[in-house]
Amino acid sequence: MSKKSAGTPISQYGEFGLIDYLTKNIQHKNESTIKGVGDDAAILDYKSKQIVVTTDLLLEGIHFNLMYVPLKHLGYKAVVVNLSDVYAMNAIPKQITVSIGISSKFTVEAIDEIYQGIYLACEKYNVDLVGGDTSSSLTGLTISITAIGEVEKGKVVYRNTAKENDLICVTGRLGAAFMGLQVLEREKEVFAKNPDLQPELDHYKTLLESQLKPEARKDIIEWFAKEKIIPTSMMDISDGLSSELIHICTQSKVGCKVFEERIPIDEVTAKMASEIHIEPLVAALNGGEDYELLFTCNISNHDKLKENAAISIIGHICEQEEGINIIGRAGNIIPVKAQGWNSLMDEK
Repeated sequence: MSKKSAGTPISQYGEFGLIDYLTKNIQHKNESTIKGVGDDAAILDYKSKQIVVTTDLLLEGIHFNLMYVPLKHLGYKAVVVNLSDVYAMNAIPKQITVSIGISSKFTVEAIDEIYQGIYLACEKYNVDLVGGDTSSSLTGLTISITAIGEVEKGKVVYRNTAKENDLICVTGRLGAAFMGLQVLEREKEVFAKNPDLQPELDHYKTLLESQLKPEARKDIIEWFAKEKIIPTSMMDISDGLSSELIHICTQSKVGCKVFEERIPIDEVTAKMASEIHIEPLVAALNGGEDYELLFTCNISNHDKLKENAAISIIGHICEQEEGINIIGRAGNIIPVKAQGWNSLMDEK
């Protein structure tokens, strides 16, 4: 294997030179972007639309491990997790800003890899990079993305507006990202004991993609618009299905019944869960980072929802007094508890 070059020190460029290097090829795609990178602030024009703004912070050692997370994938994921929040409001993302804190161990080429992933996500989801900030860091790499989107008045969807008898739906398959993380952590431990041993990851490709390069559900929001469906409540599944169900039910002052056999879990996720002696249902409920959509919808949309293969109807909203429960395969009642990932929990 050829030895990689040492790379270009960031000090050779300086802050403004690095910004110019990373942003020189930006091309705007949206009419609402009046002015982007290159001034004290971006100028956006939304006319009659409502603006949606969200931000996420990713910290090295807390949200990602550079032992197994490729920098290009990291840049891509950093954008996608923010766009997912915009879609969860039934909105369309249009612009992002990127702020990064960089330690001295990073070269210009390394930061360029992160930005390649950022630009790839911008291209796929048709959003403009319009600004941000760079700074030195003493504690590793920090990435903060702010996403800005638009939604027509009357079509924004909140998480506190679920109604009794609404259908509860999720997109995609759940638990794959958590299982992908378990694969990466397992291989990290193997590598630490035997650096010459090559990992065999072909069987886990879908799990690794779910963890390292998730996708936001742009397709579902576009389908809602086409079918003239407006969910009654919605949020993305970032901390696990159980946490998000509790958020919607608590804030909407309702209860729910979700049926275990209807929760979508694919075979690869179930197989990996079996290998490490975890119930697949636990991975789906508490794993997090799936970035699928959890939403409620009026029962009048049942037939349309059933026709979409990307959507699973997993239960319904009920009175608050009935609680937030999963109905097991044997008919047993399992109260839902929030055990999703929490970056603020103390390390054990």
